[in-house]
Amino acid sequence: MVKRRTFLKSAGATSIVGISGLAGCLGDGSGGDDETTTEDGGMETTEEGGMETTEEGGMETTEENTSPALTYGGDGAVDFGISPSVPQEDLNVQYSPVEEHMRGYLHENHDVPEDLSVNSNIGSNYSAVIQSLGQGTTDVAETGPFAGALGVKTDNAEIILQRHGYGTWEYKSIIAVPNDSDIEEVADLEGKTIAFSDQLSTSGALYPLYNISQAGIDIGNLPEGNGSQADFEARFAGGHVASYTLLEQGQVDAAGMGGFVRDTGAGPAPEQFQDVATTLVESTGLPRAPIVVSPELSDEEQNAIQQAFLDAPDEIYWGADGEEGTDDDLWFDDVREADQSTYQSVIDVANELGVGTDIFES
Repeated sequence: MVKRRTFLKSAGATSIVGISGLAGCLGDGSGGDDETTTEDGGMETTEEGGMETTEEGGMETTEENTSPALTYGGDGAVDFGISPSVPQEDLNVQYSPVEEHMRGYLHENHDVPEDLSVNSNIGSNYSAVIQSLGQGTTDVAETGPFAGALGVKTDNAEIILQRHGYGTWEYKSIIAVPNDSDIEEVADLEGKTIAFSDQLSTSGALYPLYNISQAGIDIGNLPEGNGSQADFEARFAGGHVASYTLLEQGQVDAAGMGGFVRDTGAGPAPEQFQDVATTLVESTGLPRAPIVVSPELSDEEQNAIQQAFLDAPDEIYWGADGEEGTDDDLWFDDVREADQSTYQSVIDVANELGVGTDIFES
């Protein structure tokens, strides 16, 4: 897997090693600074030579300085970014088996620092997660399809895996309205207040906005801007369940969210959802979310993370209690190799709306 910027890193490292390895073997024929004679006539070399003599003239070899091949930024940790769709209280119980497996896998199969750990943190939004990857402060992250694709486009991320959940590699996006609403079609959303998950959410913003635009309603500069020019009021709730909650509480007229909120019990139970809301429009066939890595990592570091997931046992998805089918299970239960092409349909919708990299500055 050849990634941007990694070739120069590798070539540079090789050159440095090659030069330092030869420094103690090459001289200019005059002795120069490479070796000196002690008062006893014994020879000693400079630090570059890796040897020195005792006072009696005996030779000693200095310890060779070696460092682990995979350092992941040298901060002592593989920093795992979690998207804001995961509630903070669920982070440790859901992701602790993933952290434990990855830490053990890297130590057992790769040359890493003895104290290397794996630490998970929830980002304030998708943009923050993606930008931290580009800055090298996050090494690997789970994120949404739209955010991942834009991360690749802006050189902030590399897609390595696609996740499987709820029995499929695809999912849905919906716009829902209260059961007692007089809104009967998407065109009726003009002038209404609509909740969205996050500006970089595929099912919670991109596809709902696409459907609204296709109905002839001006979406202004959304999802990049604040929506002040749109023919409706947009409210970004910060998560799919949060978007539904605003609808349930009567604070908005409609809400865009992933179909899993309606269908899986990820928020309300399906029957509870039906008691509250009606699906106005549904988009299907969205590729399920990716796992991405920082382009600042070497190819070997990226491949090690990818293989750690591909070789993982099913138990890493079962949460801290180690039992399948309980409340602390992750929403996904498998992964497969993926890249930017896996998310081309999402990229096409973003291009249709004219979404560019300015979304990271909003």
